[in-house]
Amino acid sequence: MFDTLTDSFKNAIGKIRFSDDGTALKKATTELRKSLLKADVHHKVVKELVTTVENETRKMGIGKDNFLRALHAELTRILTIQGNQGFVFASKPPTVVLMIGLQGSGKTTTTGKLAYFLKEQKKKKVMIVAGDLQRLAAVEQLNQICTQIDVTLVSDENAKPTEIVKVALERAEKELYDVVIIDTAGRLAIDDKLMEELAEVKKVANPDELFYVADAMTGQDAVRTAQTFKDKIGITGVVLSKFDGDGKGGISLGISQQVGAPLRFIGAGEKMPDLEQFIPERVVGRLMGAGDIEGLAEKTASVIDEKEAKRITQKIKKGQFSFNDFLAQMEQMKKLGSMKSLLGMIPGMGNMAKQLGDMDLDNSDEVKYIKALISSMTPKERAEPSLLTNSRKRRIAAGSGLEQQHVNRILKQFKTAAKMAKKFSGKNGMKQMESMMGQIENRGGLKG
Repeated sequence: MFDTLTDSFKNAIGKIRFSDDGTALKKATTELRKSLLKADVHHKVVKELVTTVENETRKMGIGKDNFLRALHAELTRILTIQGNQGFVFASKPPTVVLMIGLQGSGKTTTTGKLAYFLKEQKKKKVMIVAGDLQRLAAVEQLNQICTQIDVTLVSDENAKPTEIVKVALERAEKELYDVVIIDTAGRLAIDDKLMEELAEVKKVANPDELFYVADAMTGQDAVRTAQTFKDKIGITGVVLSKFDGDGKGGISLGISQQVGAPLRFIGAGEKMPDLEQFIPERVVGRLMGAGDIEGLAEKTASVIDEKEAKRITQKIKKGQFSFNDFLAQMEQMKKLGSMKSLLGMIPGMGNMAKQLGDMDLDNSDEVKYIKALISSMTPKERAEPSLLTNSRKRRIAAGSGLEQQHVNRILKQFKTAAKMAKKFSGKNGMKQMESMMGQIENRGGLKG
């Protein structure tokens, strides 16, 4: 997700090879300045960051470690703006969130993603309010999203937005909802009518949070528009949508400081689970190639059932992992979001995430082949992969529309994966896993 920025830091650090080499430091900061400007980081932010990093490195003594320390400290400072981080609940429920922004910024989809995050990861009772009556099909879009994620929608296309909000809040209090998220109207450009309507809705809603949804692909334009919304309506946080489509990613470094409101979430993909909390310390870790194990743990803990995990672990230890288990795990993985985003949270796996591109667990060819193969097996074969003789493989190949060679390759991969899983689940498995991850990190992270 932060590939371009991470590469910028890696290239700059690579210029410093020896201690007390002032020329190398100058080369490193020049490289850093060029790369960040190319990544669409605002020129004022770049100037401040580069100057501070250079001065701090000289103070501590020129060297790779001190350059890293200075860079880490300055990135953390730039990204840490006064205000809430992630999602903060009101002392008395429901927490009311007003979603504001221009039309086409991804506001309605982001509303659904935020509701999904709160329902799945925070285990909260969430209501969405359809307050956008300007855009055709906005209510229908929200209806489809709410059906998909199983969240309550309050809407009435014949009422005014303020009336809908009033009814929704009364219901939320009565039925003990934890969070109410209000989607509001946007325009293609800022106008007085839009601001008046938002001001009216804000007055009725009395929101705890005003989340401005900015399209990351519009770059510095998103910053300018956010500033106008802040001045006229108020903003407590920014959510960057379509961040996966922005190859540069530089806007994430400057928007908080420029607007004076913390960046709270980033849309990292097209699916509902693809919304990530923007917590400065964790983001700096990812920018520096160290991943975000804490964030990954939160994501996985929210969707993986503890009892089921223990059952699967026991089966793996005994070498009894079946195709039924594989399909069940695939369904669990889909709830975690894009594979690229998940790998980006693991230290040293950034390069692999880049190679994967936007792999989709539902639609990738390889996953489709595997599902076709499993569908052609009998229930007994799925439960006991060891039963698959050559004659059975031929039948499965014919039933799945695959060449027998392809079937053999998939089955071999499954067997190898099962063996590796059994090996890592043994007594020294964790040590072996740590050793392997360390080797990957040294090859692909910033330390290399």
